[in-house]
Amino acid sequence: MRRIHRFLLVACALFGLQLGSLIAPAYACGCGAMIPEGSSRVAVTRETSAVHWDGRTEQIVMRFTVGGNAPRAAWIMPVPSRASVELGDRALFDELERLTAPEHRTRHYFWPRPRNGDWPFDVMDGALPGDAGAPAPGDAAPPVGVVGRERLGDFDVARLTATDPDALGRWLDDNGFELPDRLAPELAPYVEQKWEYVAVRLAPDRTDAVLAGTLDPLRIRFASDRLVYPMRLSRLAREPQSLGLYVVAPHRMEPRDRIGGNAPEVTYAGRIAPSEGAVGRLTGGAPAFLTSFEQRFPEPSRIDGDHELRAADADTPYRRVMYENELLTVAGVPVWLLAVGTVLAAALTAVLLLLRVRSRRLRGRSASQAPQAPLPLP
Repeated sequence: MRRIHRFLLVACALFGLQLGSLIAPAYACGCGAMIPEGSSRVAVTRETSAVHWDGRTEQIVMRFTVGGNAPRAAWIMPVPSRASVELGDRALFDELERLTAPEHRTRHYFWPRPRNGDWPFDVMDGALPGDAGAPAPGDAAPPVGVVGRERLGDFDVARLTATDPDALGRWLDDNGFELPDRLAPELAPYVEQKWEYVAVRLAPDRTDAVLAGTLDPLRIRFASDRLVYPMRLSRLAREPQSLGLYVVAPHRMEPRDRIGGNAPEVTYAGRIAPSEGAVGRLTGGAPAFLTSFEQRFPEPSRIDGDHELRAADADTPYRRVMYENELLTVAGVPVWLLAVGTVLAAALTAVLLLLRVRSRRLRGRSASQAPQAPLPLP
């Protein structure tokens, strides 16, 4: 019966894992819209972005991990001013992950746990499981202006201006950037604000290649007197989205509002010293404050704007703590076993003492009740 019970627990856990993998949210292409070529498929399985802002200039470094069967794909990112684009530093995200890694602490527990495989419990195999210039937009500007177009590794990058979202869609389509009809209306607010655009085609050199794995990062730089991260186009996503950001600025930063998602969760906050590494190259060697946060969007259609980040009330540091549970031992022996052994030894000693006392009493009683030998006659 106990084996059947354990089997049912494992089966339920495995079922839960499979169900979780089916409903787990995809990562947002938060800064724009990823569009595969033709009928092929592409999925952004991970998007990681690092944003640096010094009060005047903003840099966004993006790295995509993609999967699918698309040989080509494209995305478009609105920016508030004229942008420059170049390949980013591959080492940046590895360094940021190290800086924001959780602190690991050990937390001891007393009693053995079956799910941890502690003796004397047997655990079945498969134990339970514990990312040439054109004029700026204006009244006399052409519907679409090409600021520049360059090839950067596997990326075909076009920097554009536009006064008409439909004309922008036609230009993209005519130049190998496929744009779905439902995206054009979402570009209208950016056109009204006279933003510009970075259109990117992911196009590997090999004709037989498909887009898969982690792509080279791109760094986009533009002037901005506020720290903004474009998110509005992610409202077109059909599945739940997840956004993760590293924000490097003079102070701890926080989003002004949720823009239609869950409350952003801070995963790290702390001041970083001047560095010669990838982060130092991003900041120009200046000291800064690093804030990392994650946010989920269960219903992307509710996204109602772009993230604008502001300085928090205080530069309060924060680091996550990951606890590793460990059975309490002394010289490799579980403390619970020593305690139980001590209790059992004490109980056994008490029982032996009681038995010994009782035995003595019985012998004494037997001796007192034994018949006396008759006295000899004179």
